[in-house]
Amino acid sequence: MAPIAWKPQFSVGDPAVDHEHRELVDLVNVAAAAILDGQPDADVDRCLGDLLRAISAHFAHEERQMQRASYDQYPQHKSDHERLLDALRDIMDSAQQGDSNTAERLTAVLEAWFTDHFRTHDARLHHRLGPHAH
Repeated sequence: MAPIAWKPQFSVGDPAVDHEHRELVDLVNVAAAAILDGQPDADVDRCLGDLLRAISAHFAHEERQMQRASYDQYPQHKSDHERLLDALRDIMDSAQQGDSNTAERLTAVLEAWFTDHFRTHDARLHHRLGPHAH
């Protein structure tokens, strides 16, 4: 299984946001590697928990920005965030159950979601907000 590589289509054009997104991609790769390397369950749980916390914090920050700006696409954007968090929780459950396909599923689901979400929802949002502190 290949790690997720940063792709130009992941960029939203805001260096601070792109940096945060790169960090999320790195955390996905760290968690997948922990699973594939057969690290102890506690280490895998920690990596997946770190990923969930980082994504949740990023989403919370982004959602506050959308609310402050009265962003008209907030409900759809937030719904897409919730969809990923639900998928990630399902993947975490699979890891705890010892599913041998967890690492592949983690990278496939998150890479597909990143590709679509960054290109559509995030690009539209950050184009509307312009450069801002993150």
